[in-house]
Amino acid sequence: MRCKLPTYEYECSLCSTKFERRQRFDEEPVAACPQCTGRARRVIHSVPVLFKGSGFYSTDHGRRSRDNPGQKDEDTKPTSETKAKSEIKAETKPEESG
Repeated sequence: MRCKLPTYEYECSLCSTKFERRQRFDEEPVAACPQCTGRARRVIHSVPVLFKGSGFYSTDHGRRSRDNPGQKDEDTKPTSETKAKSEIKAETKPEESG
């Protein structure tokens, strides 16, 4: 099995030549450009960030309040406290006479 080495991008400060080298982590960076033997420097790129799961997108929050303005943007799952309050309301509700 072949060991996968990271690929590093370099750029020459004199001729602006860009080149890549596959190197181990513990190897010294390339110091000289292969074209003009000028000073080469390692180019650092930004790393893309991926947000997965709920709560990262604007569509994940506030949907409930747009659909039903009277409802809060809290979790709609009933808790033991809200269950107890609804049971108390049901018990104390006056009966309608017909």
